[in-house]
Amino acid sequence: MLISTIMITFSGNKGDDVRSDCYIEVSFHRGKENIVHLQSRVESLYGNSIRELCHEIFDFYGVKNVIAEILDTGALPFVIAARLEAALKKLIDDKRDFLFELLPQNSYQTPKDKHRRSRLYLPGNNPKLMINAGIHSADGIILDLEDSVSPDKKEEARILVRNALCQVDLYGAERMVRINQGTNGIADLRCIVPYNVNLILIPKCEKPSQIHGVEEEISRILGKENDSIHLMPIVESALGVENAYHIASASPNIVAMAIGLEDYTADIGVLRTDEGRESFVARSRIVNAACAAGIQPIDSVFSDFEDLDALANNVRDSKALGFVGMGCIHPRQVKVVNEFFAPDEKEIEKAKRIVFAFHKAQKEGKAVVAVGSKMVDPPVVKRAIQIIDDAIATRKLAKNWRDSYD
Repeated sequence: MLISTIMITFSGNKGDDVRSDCYIEVSFHRGKENIVHLQSRVESLYGNSIRELCHEIFDFYGVKNVIAEILDTGALPFVIAARLEAALKKLIDDKRDFLFELLPQNSYQTPKDKHRRSRLYLPGNNPKLMINAGIHSADGIILDLEDSVSPDKKEEARILVRNALCQVDLYGAERMVRINQGTNGIADLRCIVPYNVNLILIPKCEKPSQIHGVEEEISRILGKENDSIHLMPIVESALGVENAYHIASASPNIVAMAIGLEDYTADIGVLRTDEGRESFVARSRIVNAACAAGIQPIDSVFSDFEDLDALANNVRDSKALGFVGMGCIHPRQVKVVNEFFAPDEKEIEKAKRIVFAFHKAQKEGKAVVAVGSKMVDPPVVKRAIQIIDDAIATRKLAKNWRDSYD
């Protein structure tokens, strides 16, 4: 084991507004034993278990004369372990990972056609926001390692996200991680791929080779061809829009493609507006490319999380363009996004009539399906079935709806 020339290292967050986290400084001292100095409001209840966890980590890495100063603000064990591991790895040269077991309820996979109406972004270095994220009923939870994490915090954030994938119950939400670009992105993959991440978001995607590079690294880590981890490229530039179809069709593991409007509007030199006229063409092309490739088109986040009426209007416009979901930057946005992307009563009733007429025609041996005065072809029936499935999934329609259909 090599010892760093840096004698004091640190990890975590501290401050008056920090909760469910800890700040740890580690250094070598002249004694022969490892020492833990703990400052915590819950020391009387959990002080001994926190110290035991720290000494378990010291033993795992084989360090002997380390002193750890811990300022705890209610951190759970997986957070404390992540912070101490990150600080230690700045002090010693050891590539091993101190791991928690994957909770049984976190072992699920998600289908390619899963509903992705809402995906909630959470900063990857803020455990407070992770712990109860699943209660907000987002279709997906994104543990973000890219824009929300400062460059000097990337390593400790990926360790925290790795532990969160193992220990945080997201209540069935799709387990997503947005990685970084380049070498940081490769490091992210090595840290998260083995721990049942369901979907990886690839930011600032401009060409298929970026998808291929991620796929190759995932397969190398898994030791086999990737057939379990979904991908969602995010198009955020004019070049990305031009190459949208080639990106969307670059891998069979791509299930959706999103557009990032903050970077896109900056790239073309305009201001982003709530009305979205400046991005209409780009968004339409993303929808068309995604649908042509047989994947889901996902809209950008709406940045004003306090104006829910404006958000609702934005979702209506997004749905009218053909998007099936969008990102959320605050939990209060999730309910609005889910509600307005779900089929409304008018859509449901029309779909019921189409599906009912289709099944009736099949029973009667008819090759032609008519609803009212209009003939219905197979793509329309397929769309109606999808609306019915969406309505059932969002509990706007009971599974046994045919039993009571007049």
